Amino acid sequence: MARSIRSTIFSRSLQRTFKALTRSAVRAGTKAVKQALVTGKPAARQRVTSKTTAVRPKAKVTTNLPSGSTAGYAGAQRYRLFVPAGARKTERLPMLVMLHGCSQSSEAFAISTRMNQIAAKEGFAVLYPEQNQLANLQGCWNWHQTRSGKAQTEADTILATVLQVCQRVSVDPTRIALAGLSAGASMAALLAIRHPARFRAIAMHSGIAPGMAHSLADALKAMRGHSVAAPLSALTEGTHLPALLVIQGSADPLVAPANGLAVAQLWAAREGANPVRPRSVQRGARHPSTLTDYKAKGRLVSTLCTIQGLGHAWSGGAASQAYSDPKGPDASRMVWAFAAKQFAKPV
Repeated sequence: MARSIRSTIFSRSLQRTFKALTRSAVRAGTKAVKQALVTGKPAARQRVTSKTTAVRPKAKVTTNLPSGSTAGYAGAQRYRLFVPAGARKTERLPMLVMLHGCSQSSEAFAISTRMNQIAAKEGFAVLYPEQNQLANLQGCWNWHQTRSGKAQTEADTILATVLQVCQRVSVDPTRIALAGLSAGASMAALLAIRHPARFRAIAMHSGIAPGMAHSLADALKAMRGHSVAAPLSALTEGTHLPALLVIQGSADPLVAPANGLAVAQLWAAREGANPVRPRSVQRGARHPSTLTDYKAKGRLVSTLCTIQGLGHAWSGGAASQAYSDPKGPDASRMVWAFAAKQFAKPV
């Protein structure tokens, strides 16, 4: 009985600690400050602190199709879908699957990343699955609950949504890519290693490598950068992991920057890839970044993009949204350019 009471007290204490440690938001153009990430309270808006720029009003998401839902292993899966106007019914579009972070909705993520605007110009569909709050009150994907199997079930439910949407809309199943922020990035990685043949590319923004957490306690350690990922399981002969783009802020107070390097190296180790000489990039007054490619026999396996001064926020995102830093390089354009390059290669 005493052991049960101590276990309950420890569990509650761990949850309180987890909530306290996962309070963070980034004010655009300033240093990252802590704010509610996994609490039930709405996240604080970012403000642009320049003399001439005020907070922009919240934009309205434009979608061709209403939000919908599909049936999956974990129950109903809500989603939003963007299809560019003028797309022919017979045209098989590439598709990007976007997984939001904690305390975000699919709508907020679409507004923050502005991925729909890029999709309208470039001609691809964007699918935004949304976490069920019955599965997680803070809207987080349960990427770390692998010991209980909850993480795997959620990943397979997302895949079921992808496949069902492919049947409803004219999508090319050989040109599908994944992208996610924070918990969404970690879930995207899990989905990619479980079903590598389904996706051509994956982009992880401020996430944790698969295999670094199997419970809530493990997740805390991983977020602090105190975990070591086990090598990825071998794939069937002739199967490769999707090419990986990792975007990580050097000033992230929530996900230790070392996690970005860890996942890029994990992918590289699985494919026998080696790093090439890093290159520095800076566009205008945006945060500078350093990019390192990992290649195996000339084939790109992973790319690590470390952005100086970026906190826990989508780089180049809308200033009106939480977890968005407009002063960073445009992550959405980086993600699409990376995916499009993989789509152009023969299957």
